[in-house]
Amino acid sequence: MGFPAEQKRKLLLIARKAIEYFAEHGEEPGALKEVDIDEFEMARGVFVTLKENGELRGCIGFPMPIMPLGKAVVKAAIAAAFDDPRFSSVTKEEIRELEIEISVLTVPEQVKVARPEEYLKKIKIGRDGLIIEFMGYSGLLLPQVPVEEGWGVEEYLDFLCRKAGLPPETWKQRPVSIKAFQAEIMH
Repeated sequence: MGFPAEQKRKLLLIARKAIEYFAEHGEEPGALKEVDIDEFEMARGVFVTLKENGELRGCIGFPMPIMPLGKAVVKAAIAAAFDDPRFSSVTKEEIRELEIEISVLTVPEQVKVARPEEYLKKIKIGRDGLIIEFMGYSGLLLPQVPVEEGWGVEEYLDFLCRKAGLPPETWKQRPVSIKAFQAEIMH
């Protein structure tokens, strides 16, 4: 991917201004004065993570490239701030204190293994974000999560299962599906 510094700055500005606009007007902005949302027309998967004093405050996104990146950042930023079911909505007073992180994703691809133990060699901490799907359950963890938490691959897979509402070690069962993706992370 390799976004230039100026584009990264613009994407982070889009996220912040979208949150501010929604807090003020109660709706998604059609356009922003400060930056052109439509400049980012390529479809990409994206997640917006919000932190306050280093603690998670919201994280929502779209794993698949279903809309232009500029629009996806607007929608994900607003959802992370106001619709993440794990947290109360961000208040107007909190917005300026929010640390915003954007993860632009590659298209997730199936991790092909003959035996579940092969996941331990194929998945690389710090490179791979993961999606698990099993029996109607699914969960996603961004590639920076196991690095921040200090997990090894087995712990990463166990926590991925938990994120999906499944017992740890479900990744060892058939017909579990695990997909990997990479992310360009912007702060």
